[in-house]
Amino acid sequence: MKNLVIVESPAKAQTLGRFLGDDYTVMSSHGHIRDLKPRSFSINTTTLMPEYIVPDDKLSLVRSLRDAAKKADKVWLASDEDREGEAISWHLTEVLGLDIENTNRIVFHEITKPAIFAALENPRHVDRNLVNAQQARRVLDRIVGFELSPVLWRKIKPGLSAGRVQSVAVRLIVEREREIESFKSKAMFVVNAVFSIVDENGEKQDVKAELNKRFTNANAARAFLESCANAEFRVEDVEKKPVKRSPAPPFMTSTMQQEASRRLGYSVSQTMRIAQGLYEKGFITYMRTDSLNLSSLCLAGAKTVVTEQMGKEYSKPRNFHTNTKGAQEAHEAIRPTHMDQPDIDGNPQEKRLYRLIYLRTLASQMADAKFEKTTATIGISGREEKFVATGERLLFDGFTRVYHEQTEEEAQQSGVLLPALKQGDSLRKKKIRAIEKLSPRPQRYSEATLVKKMEELGIGRPSTYAPTISTIQQRGYVERGNKEGIKHTYTILELQTSGIKESTKEGVADVEKGKLFPTDTGKIVNDFLALTFPTIMDYDFTAHVEKEFDAIAEGQKDWNALVRTFYNEFTPQVEEVAEHQTELRVGERQLGVDPKTGKMVSVKIGRYGPVAQLGLASDDEKPRFAQLRDGMSIDTITFEQAMELFKLPRVLGVVDDREVIVNVSHYGPYVSYNRQNVSIPDDIDVMKITLDQAMSLIDQKAESEKQRLLRTIGDIEIINGRYGPYFSCKGKNYRLPKQLAANPDAITEEQCRELMEKAAKAPVHRKRK
Repeated sequence: MKNLVIVESPAKAQTLGRFLGDDYTVMSSHGHIRDLKPRSFSINTTTLMPEYIVPDDKLSLVRSLRDAAKKADKVWLASDEDREGEAISWHLTEVLGLDIENTNRIVFHEITKPAIFAALENPRHVDRNLVNAQQARRVLDRIVGFELSPVLWRKIKPGLSAGRVQSVAVRLIVEREREIESFKSKAMFVVNAVFSIVDENGEKQDVKAELNKRFTNANAARAFLESCANAEFRVEDVEKKPVKRSPAPPFMTSTMQQEASRRLGYSVSQTMRIAQGLYEKGFITYMRTDSLNLSSLCLAGAKTVVTEQMGKEYSKPRNFHTNTKGAQEAHEAIRPTHMDQPDIDGNPQEKRLYRLIYLRTLASQMADAKFEKTTATIGISGREEKFVATGERLLFDGFTRVYHEQTEEEAQQSGVLLPALKQGDSLRKKKIRAIEKLSPRPQRYSEATLVKKMEELGIGRPSTYAPTISTIQQRGYVERGNKEGIKHTYTILELQTSGIKESTKEGVADVEKGKLFPTDTGKIVNDFLALTFPTIMDYDFTAHVEKEFDAIAEGQKDWNALVRTFYNEFTPQVEEVAEHQTELRVGERQLGVDPKTGKMVSVKIGRYGPVAQLGLASDDEKPRFAQLRDGMSIDTITFEQAMELFKLPRVLGVVDDREVIVNVSHYGPYVSYNRQNVSIPDDIDVMKITLDQAMSLIDQKAESEKQRLLRTIGDIEIINGRYGPYFSCKGKNYRLPKQLAANPDAITEEQCRELMEKAAKAPVHRKRK
């Protein structure tokens, strides 16, 4: 074997294999070939050096790679060009026993034939500075996680975790939620008018305008409308000015995540997964980047496409530069590898994201859009206030021909034309009305806006945004969901010939979809960490650490010294907090005393989430617990609401000498009957459900179970499962081979017994301790 090329993913290996000839063998390491020990600190507390192991599932792969490396004349390490990719290459040299000085490291921004062969002609060595920056992040994050998590287990509940970046991300979401909770909406009246004017052709034209003042109460708005009853309205000034709008830069990681969320509805992790596939198939450049640079090849390709398809006037080559110091991920923006390829073959998600990237890149190399904006100021006789009418006329569409990132205000004004107006023109009022509006409250973060905020604060890097957001949701600190909005009644005052007409309408405010909500657990963990470890939770500290990693990557700092300093300062803090004793568990609220039993009623975080507790652990009688229902929060639940929870479990009645009981578990409300539990749907209140409703749910489940049961052979049941037929015997489930599953009616008892014997003889695989 002449050349062995090792990449980190099978898909990437397949794409490279298409470009390289028979002299090259391409193999995949399937990600990191070794890592820190799972469920272990895996850092030497004396030297603070990481202790790496090769996982069991990688042992055979390592043997294959090692054998191939021995047979190869040259070994080329071609993992991704960011710090994580550099660390993968370094681990390969260590595990495979390669000479780091004689091993070729190649990088490329895109998986195309020219880029790959250019990289082969310009190899380098593994960059230890990049490796050390990755190790510093990995070790420091492991220290924070493994030191803080046991404190959370002791103070709040077992199974919790903390992280240097994830905890700060949760803080952002919790603080926004508290900001919303404390927000007091104010009502104001916005006055809109429709005037008419006769144009030069003798036709009446409407002019829509808005008053430049807002009123804080209905009386002031009413008084203004009354003053307009006999007022004259004249155009005092008409201003016309040219307006240009420039295209947005090509995508980097954070902006791609934001636009994919806004336009396509993709989550951050979904976007990165799709982009990874596009990169590995050779359709786009590397997708973890904070650079806005475009290669000369891309600039020339974009210019050709724009000029040939739209004309020279639409072309304007541009170079964008990022303001991010220490941009570490890649050296080019996310763009198509071929600008003459507007569409690709792929699944629908890949096609949509590729199209978004293509149009954004193309638009960035196009001319500005040109508009003429007209602003007319309309005076009111006897009043100081002015009505203002605005309009916009498109002169040249420029980049908006293919892509436009409009603000809400731009969208409202886009295409609105005013009739020809001049100073002194008299306008006739057609309609003037004041509409009550509520001041908008702060919006919760979506995944995309959270990425934007983290980027602004310097928290994390392109490679960490998606994992961080996924982690805080998996840990149960944050939930992604919708808010229906708040129904409210608003007042409309309209000036009519007979006077002021007052009416009311129903509206819904603050509807939110796909937003991030902190859970009670997330709030309590955040508050505890903010109180006891303010440095770790400080935005500036987290951003400062990221800059330290950048300095290590540039060879300006020693990574061991950074980790040592942090460890020596952090560990004593952890020990002090862990030893501090408190009377109440962290996050516990005492609501009052039950008058019937004289026992304390409290709420806290239990094993399965927020619970209400009747009694104390020190009482002779064991305390009772009740799971908080959806919509309830430890912060806001009242004594009365908590006491309602203890009315469960509740017996609805007796059917066939068996009790029908309703209750709530950490999975939600359910009906229990004859050793069978059935979930209660969201549209039925567990406190109001009737016996008939409960039995209807039981009957529906029984009917569903009958349909699942295909056949019975003695003590063997053939069942139609979610993923196809299987059989069950004495409470144990067994898979059916494809040929038997295809015709479950023909399965015999003998065939089932044979499969059970094979399963019993199969070796049990145990993980290495």
